[in-house]
Amino acid sequence: MSLPNDLLGLFTSESNKLENLVNAMNFDTELPVNQIVEVYYQITNVSSMITIMKQQLDETNGKILYAEKFISENFNSIIHPKIIQNFEQKSTEIIENEAKLYEKLREIMSTKEFVKQYDVGISHD
Repeated sequence: MSLPNDLLGLFTSESNKLENLVNAMNFDTELPVNQIVEVYYQITNVSSMITIMKQQLDETNGKILYAEKFISENFNSIIHPKIIQNFEQKSTEIIENEAKLYEKLREIMSTKEFVKQYDVGISHD
């Protein structure tokens, strides 16, 4: 069974969009959240289309094989692990920065508490 030209055209268009999104990613800088969401959306979209198209075909189409390989080699093996690593690293940095802020707050509070107790002690003398 062959695929309708509309479905094959849509699949080709969505696969190209995915490839362009992936190629535009720059891991040397922090990835914007909207770019990450867009890539994950496109991966889901193309993967769903692959599943549907495979059910309708008697033999596997070269475009489907190429898209599967692209997702496996580029997204699953490279991009997804880098995104997860960036979030883990960012989380660690956030935790460390918050810990420093809490430490500074404790110092300020300790100083204020000391001054307050000192003032109370002086007023009782």
